Amino acid sequence: MKRLLTVAAAAALIFALFACDKPLPDSSGKYILNSEGEAVIDGVDMTFCDPEPGNERVFYEIFVGSFSDSDGDGIGDLRGIINRFDYLNDGDPASGVSLGVEGIWLTPVFRSSSYHKYNVIDYYGIDPDFGTEDDFKELISLCHERGVKLIIDLPINHTSELNQWFIKFASSHREGDAESEYYGFYSYYTEGEAAPAGRQFKKVSGTDIYYECNFADSMPELDFDNDKVRAAVLDVAKHYLEMGVDGFRFDAAKYIYLGDNVKSAEFWKWYVGELRKISPDVYTVAEVWDSDGITDKYYGATDCFNFTTSQSSGLIAGTADAGNVNTYTSYVEKYVERVKSERESAMLVSFLTNHDMDRAAGFLTAASGNNFVAANLYLLTPGSPFIYYGEELGMRGSRGAASTDANRRLAMLWGDGDTVKNPEGSTYPASSQTENTVESVKGDGDSLYNHYKKLIMVRKANPEIACGKYTALSFENTKLGGFISTADSGTVCVIHNTTARELSVDLSEVTDISFGGITAYLGGDATLDGNLLTISAKTSVVLR
Repeated sequence: MKRLLTVAAAAALIFALFACDKPLPDSSGKYILNSEGEAVIDGVDMTFCDPEPGNERVFYEIFVGSFSDSDGDGIGDLRGIINRFDYLNDGDPASGVSLGVEGIWLTPVFRSSSYHKYNVIDYYGIDPDFGTEDDFKELISLCHERGVKLIIDLPINHTSELNQWFIKFASSHREGDAESEYYGFYSYYTEGEAAPAGRQFKKVSGTDIYYECNFADSMPELDFDNDKVRAAVLDVAKHYLEMGVDGFRFDAAKYIYLGDNVKSAEFWKWYVGELRKISPDVYTVAEVWDSDGITDKYYGATDCFNFTTSQSSGLIAGTADAGNVNTYTSYVEKYVERVKSERESAMLVSFLTNHDMDRAAGFLTAASGNNFVAANLYLLTPGSPFIYYGEELGMRGSRGAASTDANRRLAMLWGDGDTVKNPEGSTYPASSQTENTVESVKGDGDSLYNHYKKLIMVRKANPEIACGKYTALSFENTKLGGFISTADSGTVCVIHNTTARELSVDLSEVTDISFGGITAYLGGDATLDGNLLTISAKTSVVLR
């Protein structure tokens, strides 16, 4: 079903799209009229067409302990996210006030002994550092009130050594109780047997067995050949679906059976299949940190993050740095076609970095303008792109000489007295962090923050970008490139110029479609004279 806003309501949205003249944010960050005090429509159809949103939406990853602190203990928490929800989504996609994200991914919220919570002690308990189950339920309700999907990180490949499952596993072996349901809960081998090659093991004290622990000694790995284990981890997901979460990010998905991607993918096909019986529209995305040839194996079960395009070595960063856009769009087209051949509802899931990577501001610099262009490239793509919290501010953070991931998960820069602190073990120097804060940039129309807001609104106003049929355009003798995307609601064309100079192209040379005009440009300027499109350096254009 489509929802059409009136032209008057749509105009409020278009202020942020700057079809002809850049909008100006006021001190609150809300977009107002252009410098002449008027909304310049210039004959372009401003009707805002918003199909009922599915899973093709912009997500925002929150490292919970580093986002916003509500109780003064320095640790980010669920109440902090609730308090900051208007920053993420104020419930009005045409307001121009919030970022306008349509989904949130929370890193693990379960009870754990670590700051990152990936070693779970109790899957059924919210960690006290983050708040209570009532806080979590309130956050779920708030998400649904605002049309936001909430997914939670689900690390089931391994647990904490303090998890009752592991404690009972170890005690059953010490007592020789082979009848215990936990006796075979974890992957292990017995002394005297050959240790499986390529894996890490540690001895269970007081026994003759060694448990598998490829990530850390404190993270024993479950045995998924055991039906009781499968039932237990399925019950965990069912519990949270029944509570109201919309889906899951699956941590370390390819490690379920280390070195056996076929068997691991078969597990996820079973697991997600069971979840879809409960919630047909459940959102699932897996961390399969590998090449496309490996992630393809998992697409029959679930969408996967695209690591080929992410990080400093990825296609997005390379294209943003004056790379050939045609190479990027051709890749996207082939990728989407390939994964949809595995599963009709499969999507591209793009991102720049996440909590396990050095932050994008370290290699997409403001001086080059590449940070703006990279955002254009990955947010104006089909499927479901993910923003890492603080990316919109140009936050920095890298492992550095201390070689700690805590340096990639630093405190969100609110600039208004929020008491959230950097996580334990972080060593990143404050002098290397950006001076940008939410408070300092929200009134700056040229800020990266406001650029992200505009991008999300452009995407929302042109829903074909997210869910239409993607066709890469083939430009010759130029690095300028783009694509056409068609859905029932219409056809849009997105063109990127990632170079440092103005470029022009005759659109009739690459498509038979005639476009009525430019609905948005992001970066410099753009004009369309008949079929001749002229785009400033480091600029992207949307045409209908």
